[in-house]
Amino acid sequence: MLRRTLPYAVPFLGRRRGVVVRLGCWSLLESVQTFLGGYGVAAALDRGFLAGRPWVGLGWLAVAAAAVVVGGAATNRVFHHLAGLVEPLRDGLVRRVVDSALSAAVAGRDASGGRTAVSRLTHQTEAARDAFAGVVMVTRSFVFTVAGVVAGLAALAPELLVVLLPPLAAGLALFAAALRPTAARQRDYLHADEELAARIGTAVSGLRDIAACGAQGRTADAAGELIDAQTRAARALARWAAVRTLTLQLAGQAPVVLLLAAAPWLLERGVTAGELLGALTYLTQALLPALNTLMTGLGAAGTRLLVILDRLTGQDDRPPPSGTAPRAEVAGGGAAGAAPRRTASPPAAARPRTAPPAAPHGGVPVLELRSLSFSYGPGAVPVIDRLDLRVEPGEHLAVVGPSGIGKSTLFALAAGLLAPAHGRVLIGGVPVRPPDRDPFAARRALIPQQAYVFGGTLRDNLLYLRSGGAPTAAVDAAVRAVGLEELAHRLGGLDSPVRPSALSQGERQLVALARAYLAPARLTLLDEATCHLDPAAEARAEHAFAERPGTLLVIAHRLSSARRADRVLVLDGTRAVAGRHGELLRRSETYRDLVGHWAPRQPHDRQPHDR
Repeated sequence: MLRRTLPYAVPFLGRRRGVVVRLGCWSLLESVQTFLGGYGVAAALDRGFLAGRPWVGLGWLAVAAAAVVVGGAATNRVFHHLAGLVEPLRDGLVRRVVDSALSAAVAGRDASGGRTAVSRLTHQTEAARDAFAGVVMVTRSFVFTVAGVVAGLAALAPELLVVLLPPLAAGLALFAAALRPTAARQRDYLHADEELAARIGTAVSGLRDIAACGAQGRTADAAGELIDAQTRAARALARWAAVRTLTLQLAGQAPVVLLLAAAPWLLERGVTAGELLGALTYLTQALLPALNTLMTGLGAAGTRLLVILDRLTGQDDRPPPSGTAPRAEVAGGGAAGAAPRRTASPPAAARPRTAPPAAPHGGVPVLELRSLSFSYGPGAVPVIDRLDLRVEPGEHLAVVGPSGIGKSTLFALAAGLLAPAHGRVLIGGVPVRPPDRDPFAARRALIPQQAYVFGGTLRDNLLYLRSGGAPTAAVDAAVRAVGLEELAHRLGGLDSPVRPSALSQGERQLVALARAYLAPARLTLLDEATCHLDPAAEARAEHAFAERPGTLLVIAHRLSSARRADRVLVLDGTRAVAGRHGELLRRSETYRDLVGHWAPRQPHDRQPHDR
């Protein structure tokens, strides 16, 4: 990783040689504070207080104090020049991320729907900026602090270097050896963080589809795998943090112990008490804090910087590990970003549901709502209020009403995704339960506006709700019925892989409609599932479901869709009215208003077919 990053780092620093030189000059002045800190204490003791000249001792301490003031001023100038390195780095990374994201989007290589680019453009570039500033500061401070300490020890007594340098060098070598595995663990943590963010974004955008297909458990399991991976990476980082603590003890604390243990030998060699105290001052007041800052900064910020630079410069765009790769989920728009899978069967997380047990039949309506009421929260105005409705077997019902009036809520209640506050929902005389707890759930199919397509073959997608498969003739009939032939031909046939991100919203809706057409469900709920199709394609799809055995409920967003239905249910917020088109024109003011709103849309105003 370091070898891959250096080719970018060396030219970057070379183009800013003036800033680097100025930082070095101010840092050298700052190191004078370190040198005089220990040397001044030794001289104050040996030449002043122990020699019976306290004013000399106080003078040397004053010199050391003045050096602290000078060092503070130098540090202030260092911060002033630091922006000359940090801000150009951030600007360059932003440009690189934007260029890379645009290139990936144009080439169709962005399988995350842009979420990874957003993470890199915001969180990771800012993290790189902060980490780079921290690395520059701690590395610069440590280098010049060590230079000041070594110069001071050599000026006091060269024998001190013999005692103190070996444990310092050993601790630094151990720390350097731990940097690479620490960076690898940091990279694993970032991978898990990105994958978890992408998975949560996918799940949130497709909550309706997840609930509609009863995939809550599978979605939670997939997210749990990524959370576990992130936890493992965090624990590995914690273990390497313990190694940093060991290196700090070896490089910073061991020299103090050795200095005290070697004090008799050093005194025999002519080292004075003041020089011993000066050496101890260097260790405890300069070297140990600098080591602590260095190991904390490089061990965390430094490895994080290497990983982020590796990723932002395009060196780490590798696929996720097989153990943590997100599986295809029952999700809406987010699934469109899933990477395609060249498999002959649906992924594990997208296996079709088993066929339901036989349902009671007879003269019982296929769908019945009895005094159905629902509101979002206690005390809220009901969205559905005491609704009674009978939908006969084979009937085609269109549901209309102003935006936000409760049409999708009604379909969610009928599908079992929401539990009514009062009343009951029955299908075939059996109360509706949530899909994951309803043995009859496969008798109904809800197709939402955001259609779900996973990364497999086109045939895999169409057979998603057919646990036992289906004959080729039945699959072909479903493709023809909803008008999917053009897309199937363009992809190369039913057994060609599907890349969801390459499909338009309308094409994804056609796939979902063909899947529902092929499903065993005999109650189909189209929740604006044709809104991305042009009027002709919408009419073809609705006609196909109307001719198919079963019952069809459609949320109509065009007058033509309402006029094709056997009956129309009008929701107006106060009461629901059901009837035929002509009858509702006389009985419902809301319906007349909607028809007046729809009327200006003539055939020549049709929008292009989104395919």
